[in-house]
Amino acid sequence: MRFLDANIFIYAYYKPVHDLSPKQKAMKEKSKEIVRRINEGETVITAVVHLSEVSNILKRALPLDELATLLIGLYSSDNIKIVDVTKNDYLGAIELMDETKMDPNDSLAIQIMRREGIKEIYSFDRSFENVDKIKRLPEF
Repeated sequence: MRFLDANIFIYAYYKPVHDLSPKQKAMKEKSKEIVRRINEGETVITAVVHLSEVSNILKRALPLDELATLLIGLYSSDNIKIVDVTKNDYLGAIELMDETKMDPNDSLAIQIMRREGIKEIYSFDRSFENVDKIKRLPEF
């Protein structure tokens, strides 16, 4: 199982106003490929906080009915494990910020991954490459 970072969905679904660079186009295609694999049954884990990030960005890119359909699909999918986050989880993530040099939500992903024994994350955030025993995918 892999952790699913918010930016995968954002790249897959966001409809840019301007032309994308070749790198951005490749990231968008990789994201779509990951989403396709998840839709076909690949098991992933994410947190309600990360899905909130997705919602916050995609509300500007998708009509609200499409966003609602996407979110309902994610929450009702058997192969997407969505973990709740407690106040203590988030406080722990804030404490991890010093170790990870990452923002609270990325540190929260690391905390959840450690708790769940997960070693790989789908993300385009290269800062995950600096975390011991974590592999960031896709390689880019």
